Amino acid sequence: MSAKNYLSEAISALERLTENQYCNIVCAAEMLVEAVVSDHCIFSFGASHSFIPTEEMVYRTGGLMLVNPIYPHGMNLFVRPMTQTSKFERIIGLGAELINSSPAKAGDVLLIASTSGRNAVVIDMAIAAKEKGLKVIGITSLSYTQGVSSRHPSGKKLADLCDLLIDNESPYGDAAVTVPGFPQKVGPLSSLTGIAIVNAIVAEVVAKLVERGEQPPVFLSGNLDGGDEYNARLLAENKHRIFYME
Repeated sequence: MSAKNYLSEAISALERLTENQYCNIVCAAEMLVEAVVSDHCIFSFGASHSFIPTEEMVYRTGGLMLVNPIYPHGMNLFVRPMTQTSKFERIIGLGAELINSSPAKAGDVLLIASTSGRNAVVIDMAIAAKEKGLKVIGITSLSYTQGVSSRHPSGKKLADLCDLLIDNESPYGDAAVTVPGFPQKVGPLSSLTGIAIVNAIVAEVVAKLVERGEQPPVFLSGNLDGGDEYNARLLAENKHRIFYME
């Protein structure tokens, strides 16, 4: 029954996304399209599990080649001990260093995912990105972030700093399923809904670029005949705004 409950919660969350966040997803796609047609760049970031939507977008079959990950040094799941990820994402100033050491520049677009939106790394990155002249799209849980305090000296949270905010529709605390006789909820939703959001954005970006007569650089599966050659050609054509191949 708990498995069915999780699947029901997941479906409900996706239905809420469709109902409540569709317009924001389309607006995000329009921001990315404007960046693409004006020859600007796209970047994406998240710490720990919030990096999963970025990983989904990058070097992915059916994915837009132009999304550049800003790697969360010390905050991804390869770190040992893994508990350090929670410590590093709270370091004041680190987010600014990460964006300032990237190739991001004025006119580019940055997607930042953080379900709680309270930790310093995403707040500092959003502040620094805005100062550099980037457009910032935030993906967070409004239920979660409205129920917690900021861990940044400014008192701000990610939701306060974005040009556009998309609610990932995950609940306060992220976990969604109650197991009778057990006090802790299980079954987080933010990775699932975050991946749905970014794939929906990419699908809309590609459609809008096609409408403009542009050829969207989209990865073909390397396991299809001709896939490697197709990808190599488009990567070469767009290498001036693709930084993760270096």
